[in-house]
Amino acid sequence: MNKVYSIAATSALLGALAVAAGAVAQTKDPDMSGKEKCYGVTKAGKNDCAAGAHSCAGQSTKDGDKSSFVAVPAGLCARLTGGSTMAGK
Repeated sequence: MNKVYSIAATSALLGALAVAAGAVAQTKDPDMSGKEKCYGVTKAGKNDCAAGAHSCAGQSTKDGDKSSFVAVPAGLCARLTGGSTMAGK
């Protein structure tokens, strides 16, 4: 393998890893400006994240999981049936 090919391959790999890391960081931490976490109102597999049982988006296994939340506009959670701004058990 010559040096030019090796440098180009390394640069391409590092670029791809940087893009992938940025995508992972975006999915783990939704933009919460003007929003609040609303627990207990998501359908199975439609959550943004959770407290306790799992930590990734889309991993809830039941509807209305009180430990999984979805980001909603601030003030909306209190008006949703079963909604809470605190994680439940």
